[in-house]
Amino acid sequence: MGINSTEVSYSFGQMGSMFLDGNAAASPPTGMVFVAITCLTDVTFDTTGGLLADTTNTANGLEYMGTDIAAHNVADGSETVLSGSVGLFVDVSNVFPKGITIYGRWTEIDLASGTVVAYIGQ
Repeated sequence: MGINSTEVSYSFGQMGSMFLDGNAAASPPTGMVFVAITCLTDVTFDTTGGLLADTTNTANGLEYMGTDIAAHNVADGSETVLSGSVGLFVDVSNVFPKGITIYGRWTEIDLASGTVVAYIGQ
């Protein structure tokens, strides 16, 4: 069975990107999410809404790190087939170093400091 290359490309940022350098919240186009964030400088995210994870598929076990949700945060020893344990919130004290790319699904990015390129997908 083949894979539709158009469908796959929507997951890897081929829907465009945006440059962020400041502290205003940025959102992707309607129906889209940010799928990757490349840090051009050391970056921190605002503690609230700084890295807002997409929660539309959490019932299916798809959890993404963020500032408002601690993904995979069940108690140690209570893991399930869908949830891991001891995941933490991202907060303003967490520095993502220059050159790193993080992957996930986010509906909003609000930088506390730094410069990024945010890639858009579905």
